[in-house]
Amino acid sequence: MKGARKTAAYIAILLVTVVAAGCDVLQDHFIYFPDHVRPSAGTLAAHGLTFWMVSGDDYRGLVSVPETDGPAGTVVVFHGNAGKAADRWFYAKMLVPLNYRVILAEYPGYGGRPGSLGEDQFVKDARRTVEAVFARYGAPLYLLGESLGCGVVAAVAGNSPVPVEGIVLFTPWDSLLSVAASHAPAFIARLVLKDRYDSVANLANYTGKTAIIGAGRDDIIPARHAHALYASIPGRKRMWTIKGAGHNDWPMFTSRAMFGEVMNFVAR
Repeated sequence: MKGARKTAAYIAILLVTVVAAGCDVLQDHFIYFPDHVRPSAGTLAAHGLTFWMVSGDDYRGLVSVPETDGPAGTVVVFHGNAGKAADRWFYAKMLVPLNYRVILAEYPGYGGRPGSLGEDQFVKDARRTVEAVFARYGAPLYLLGESLGCGVVAAVAGNSPVPVEGIVLFTPWDSLLSVAASHAPAFIARLVLKDRYDSVANLANYTGKTAIIGAGRDDIIPARHAHALYASIPGRKRMWTIKGAGHNDWPMFTSRAMFGEVMNFVAR
């Protein structure tokens, strides 16, 4: 019996060691789903977009065109974990008519951009993008996040190199670990996840306005995580819940009027 117990213990130690060694790969497999293909200029033009801040074969994002004179501000959008920025032309369609310049930021490793996946890389790159936007266009500057992008926005806004007037978070979480623990045993989530995207901690000292929009039927990031984040924010805030909407179909339940209401809150 003792020998069997020792064998089982050795197997358990070996299993944990193997899993831990492969955590980075395992985590990325579950979190990041990039479309590696660089969008064509023709595809972008069809949606009123063009490449922004091109440097050689790299670029920082996509900008709405033609740019309006005297816009009410610039909204930088950080998208979710799947696809690429070019898929999010929807935001430009909603925000440009409200007189905002829209920049769809792209992540390293997505949309043909060089670089590796991960929280550190995404946040550092996002800060550089936000700095470049502010240097070029000035204030007011707003950040909009979608799902994973909310975690990026929270990290940038909570320790921003430039003034951020307000943030808009669609289907956010309190922390990635909290979401993972609602789908798997907590000890496995802690073992596998090296990226935490702790939005509660990152926004603890943010003093700008925060708009949070949850999806009432979200089974990927249940709305309780958005509510937990909302409850933790100390500053000026407002929350909307899109009834009947899921994590991926919520844009079908929105309208330009709703976007106007959200932007009026963060901008007024």
